[in-house]
Amino acid sequence: MWFAGPARRVPEAGRPAMLRPGFVLTPGMRVGLYGGSFNPAHEGHAHVAETARRRLRLDRVIWLVSPQNPLKSSHETASLAERLAGARRLARGRAMIVSDAETRIGTQYTIDTLRVLKARFPGVKFVWIMGADSLAGFHRWRGWTQIMREAPVAVVSRPWISLKSRFAPAARRFGSARVHSSQAALLPGSPTPRWTYLRGPLNFQSSTALRERMGKPRS
Repeated sequence: MWFAGPARRVPEAGRPAMLRPGFVLTPGMRVGLYGGSFNPAHEGHAHVAETARRRLRLDRVIWLVSPQNPLKSSHETASLAERLAGARRLARGRAMIVSDAETRIGTQYTIDTLRVLKARFPGVKFVWIMGADSLAGFHRWRGWTQIMREAPVAVVSRPWISLKSRFAPAARRFGSARVHSSQAALLPGSPTPRWTYLRGPLNFQSSTALRERMGKPRS
């Protein structure tokens, strides 16, 4: 298959299936990986992605739309095609790439996705991006301590959860690895574990509120 994201096409034929993520990155690039269900995608997601891109001075932010969040019911999750389409409507600009890489490479858990992408793109300076709501439950993710050691992490403030997230198990466990937000631009390529908390204007949209407005169940 030939596909590499917006306005770029390269041959993927001949690569093992697990090494065909659907986009091209080159050594030295500063790349944020922003994973989630995006069920549905909303302006709050775009706010997190853009805040991280700007504050970390990233070349790309890749929205990794998960095939299925292991912590959520498949009955409450829209189809992958719907969620990809919603994310693409919000991921504005050449630096934003919406991807079904986890479906392509066959990973379900963040730790596995990180390891595959790091092996596929040596020399790329990856950072994992999450909203503060994700940090609050990060200790429930499979291999969460290993994730912190695989890539630096940038956490972007979200409404209502910011204070709670700062005292979450992951924040306490890796308290000594936190760097001040003024040093956020140094995060890509830095030794791990290392993470930062980025404060800024809050966007109050949430997937839960949007699903309720559309008459869909919570997840």
